[in-house]
Amino acid sequence: MVIRRAVESEPQSPVVPARGGPTVLRILLGSQLRRLRQERGISREDAGYAIRASHAKISRLELGKVSFKERDVADLLTLYGVTDPDERASLLQLARQANQPGWWHKYSDLLPHWFEVYVGLEEAAAIIRTYEIQFIPGLLQSRDYARAVIQLGHPRASAEELERRIELRERRQQRLLGPDAPTLWAVVDEAAVRRPLGGPKVMRGQIEHLLRMTERPNIRLQILPFARGGHAAAGGPFTFLRFSEPALPDVVYLEQLTSALYLDKREDTDPYMEIMDRVSVQANTVAATKRFLQDLLEEFDS
Repeated sequence: MVIRRAVESEPQSPVVPARGGPTVLRILLGSQLRRLRQERGISREDAGYAIRASHAKISRLELGKVSFKERDVADLLTLYGVTDPDERASLLQLARQANQPGWWHKYSDLLPHWFEVYVGLEEAAAIIRTYEIQFIPGLLQSRDYARAVIQLGHPRASAEELERRIELRERRQQRLLGPDAPTLWAVVDEAAVRRPLGGPKVMRGQIEHLLRMTERPNIRLQILPFARGGHAAAGGPFTFLRFSEPALPDVVYLEQLTSALYLDKREDTDPYMEIMDRVSVQANTVAATKRFLQDLLEEFDS
């Protein structure tokens, strides 16, 4: 994964975000260290030599891919000429916070690394826009529906593992309910709400859950009906993450069977935003989506 700062023009004071676990804090600290190194005209090779490491490690540190040793950060700040006590203290505090495990650490035995990165980014996002084809988005799944989805993907999971995976999903969903909850804007293909995953009873409960969730002011749901025919997002599901911190660029997340792709360059993320905007216009409005879901409930009763 490559993460770059959205703004490179003016120096920024290190800011610890209100939300975001170690994933985001590492990225923020790495971007600050990269800025300081470049301002001093110091190569990655020379920076690596100063902390008894390779230029490749400096690259990984600056991209937020690995954890930071406080001693290394202190040595790099000295090399980069950072002598102001307050600035040094702020960056060293950021290094300490970046090394603290996120709440999802206790589920690390269940999370592949490529998805653990996503959970960290999702935790810090201010806006989450997602397009789904086959399943209801994970953040909007009811407990019974989540169980059916997880069993589909992990048919040999023990009862204990299954319960922990559901617990993890519900813990992610809590992010939508807090006072600083992000905005979630989901466009879901009609196929996802019609496919009887888990059976009619589970699907009825899921539709009821969607109607309850869409009463929240930070959640916007649109159904893309079959009647619209072809549409702009025909390529597959994706999620677009935007952050309140100016040092963090937008990220597009594309999940694959055994890995994931993270896009953060403007030339890569802008087309996905354009597609998301177009498919949002093609989909039912929020009000029409609620009527659609209510009509769907009546079909379950007939």
